[in-house]
Amino acid sequence: MRAHFVLSLVIVAGSLSSRAETSDAYLLGNWQLGGDVTQEELDAFSTDIDYRPSGTDGGPTAAEVATFNGRTSQIEIPASQAPRLGTGNFTISVWASVEGTSTDLPGEIISQYDPITRKGFRLGIDSRPGVTSSQANWRNVHFGIDNGSEPGEWTDHGRLGHAVLIFGMTVFDGQLFAGTCEAGLDEAGRVFRFDGKAWTDCGAPDRCNSVSSLAVHDGHLYVGVSKYRLRGSSLAESDNPNLGGTVYRYDGDNQWTNCGKLPDVEAINGMVVFDGKLYASSMYAPASFFRYEGGAKWTSCGVPDDKRVESLTVHNGHIYATGYDQGAVYRYDGENWEQMGIIEGATQTYGFATYRDDLYVSEWPNAKVYRHFGGTNWQDVGQLGEEKETMPLVVYNGKMYGGTLPLAEVYRFDEGHDLVASTSWTQVARLDHTPDVRYRRVWTMSVFQGRLFAGVLPSGHVHSIEIGRNVTHDRTLTPGWHHIAAVRDSDHLNLYVDGEHVSTSTSFGGKEYDLTSDQPLRIGYGTTDHFRGQVSDLRIEQRALTPEEISMLAKSG
Repeated sequence: MRAHFVLSLVIVAGSLSSRAETSDAYLLGNWQLGGDVTQEELDAFSTDIDYRPSGTDGGPTAAEVATFNGRTSQIEIPASQAPRLGTGNFTISVWASVEGTSTDLPGEIISQYDPITRKGFRLGIDSRPGVTSSQANWRNVHFGIDNGSEPGEWTDHGRLGHAVLIFGMTVFDGQLFAGTCEAGLDEAGRVFRFDGKAWTDCGAPDRCNSVSSLAVHDGHLYVGVSKYRLRGSSLAESDNPNLGGTVYRYDGDNQWTNCGKLPDVEAINGMVVFDGKLYASSMYAPASFFRYEGGAKWTSCGVPDDKRVESLTVHNGHIYATGYDQGAVYRYDGENWEQMGIIEGATQTYGFATYRDDLYVSEWPNAKVYRHFGGTNWQDVGQLGEEKETMPLVVYNGKMYGGTLPLAEVYRFDEGHDLVASTSWTQVARLDHTPDVRYRRVWTMSVFQGRLFAGVLPSGHVHSIEIGRNVTHDRTLTPGWHHIAAVRDSDHLNLYVDGEHVSTSTSFGGKEYDLTSDQPLRIGYGTTDHFRGQVSDLRIEQRALTPEEISMLAKSG
């Protein structure tokens, strides 16, 4: 196999295009993704990548592009040949293109990260469907670094209205949106948005007690509403008699458009976007699953063996679903369902995450997490403390985190060299201390403004923390080509998209984050999923480019 890309670790005069002339002396690596150099000559490994000349659709026009298939495509440069970033300044810049109607997650662009020492960096386009009942992030750019830092104090962002439960969260249009359950007779589930400083009440789309699911689709925020049966969390039932089952679109300024009621559904559990379509599932019987056709029309897509499908995610060309009728996982290809195995000891399954290209699922009643091991096989990767249930799973800045019941704790997945024998879950927080209740739950999570957010029951509060240093672009990346630049500059990180500055991290000590690593540098693979899309002109420079230089790179495509 021949690896069709150019790697310049030693700068040679004239080897770069004119658009980078200002920074040639600092160039550590330039993957133009063209040429015809064997992997033996470069001591690098290229797998299943399609190389072809770039087009003229707003992306790079003076280079070839590499298409990554989202499953096996990657380039790996051994640590001995990779740039040594250490504690110095650097800039990663790249042209990347993603699809609008994908059946897979966008995934990791470039990383050099050690999951055992928690040391290194990663840059990716993150989607997080299947975070219990919501699609928590949708095509948000995230650049993060870490050096084995330990979590500090979580920030309590307060109770949302009269919430007893933060049911779901998602990032949309530069803000974090959260749906609540309010149990009173004259109350209703509401949506709140957070700009990083304060919460704004966006109103109650419906009269029922919960906004249970949130998802971004086709440039809009959609929410599903429910009459949640609080006895499922060992709380007194809600006095609100109104049923849910309707999906609404947020049109800003407390305006909600009714997008139709799912037939015979009183509570919506999960929503997800797959192949350009929005799907939704029923929380309670009768089991049902629908596809949105626009307006107020929904088409029934069936369910597997009359079983309920609950949390919904996308992985390698399929929708995957958890279930409340048995401890199983199900898979949908756009036409048909199949069961993907029974989780040993589980009676219900709850949430998903894709971590280092593998699909993970959480469950009740043992608070364990399982990794999909192919076919109908699932591998036990451990219990979270002595808890009974694991609900949301989220991959954040290189590591996977899970939230639990009955103590509303958060754990970090600390796998060893042997994934089975040396795996452990490390407690990093307890977020709800409500007295005299049977269950406290971390129900949902999301990543916003570089921080990991979590919503809980029964206090109805939202909490957040930053681990390492992070910058995020909190808007959905539109389909097609974009120029992305990630910068470490002295004591902070900066992120640019299409030449525009979009985020600055909190500050840190100049020597605090030493990124020297014995891990290979990986292109198209890392801490989340294999990248699905196209990449061109990936560069690492040993200095912090100025905003003007980044703007020039973005315009030169």
